[in-house]
Amino acid sequence: MAKARRTTHRSSAGKKLYAVRDADGKFKDIQTYERAHRADLAHKSKDEIAEGEKKVAKKKVAKKKAAKKKTAKKR
Repeated sequence: MAKARRTTHRSSAGKKLYAVRDADGKFKDIQTYERAHRADLAHKSKDEIAEGEKKVAKKKVAKKKAAKKKTAKKR
């Protein structure tokens, strides 16, 4: 499913708005740019999720090797 295209408008107070229209051209959803942008940043794409899983798998493999502990030198 394709992401709905959002158009920008200004409220009477001067805040930037995002508006999504339905097939008839009526407003389906209107929200402030600030809230919509924050939600976009919080959402992770499928590629980002897959990349994160690869990193976790690499860390598990790397943890199997135990690091040698350094001892203090005697004077």
